[in-house]
Amino acid sequence: MAFRLRTVIPIWVLAALAAVTIGIFAAPESYIRWIPLSFAIVILLTFVSQIVIFDKDGLVDRVMLSVGGAIVILAAATGVLGLLSLV
Repeated sequence: MAFRLRTVIPIWVLAALAAVTIGIFAAPESYIRWIPLSFAIVILLTFVSQIVIFDKDGLVDRVMLSVGGAIVILAAATGVLGLLSLV
């Protein structure tokens, strides 16, 4: 399991960094445009990271963990940024 998380956790960190960067630098009215764009980049980087390791065993599990975690992180960021834009 530790081997699988070696390629999953960096994707989660990237999603969190993208959310924080959007919160700091984007205008509140453009949050809704930047979050899906960051999710698309995270998906592309997920596939790149899985191709780089050349291990077909557990590929679907690793991709599912990466993308699922990124969805949760960016959904939480969407909620937080949405609430902050109302203030």
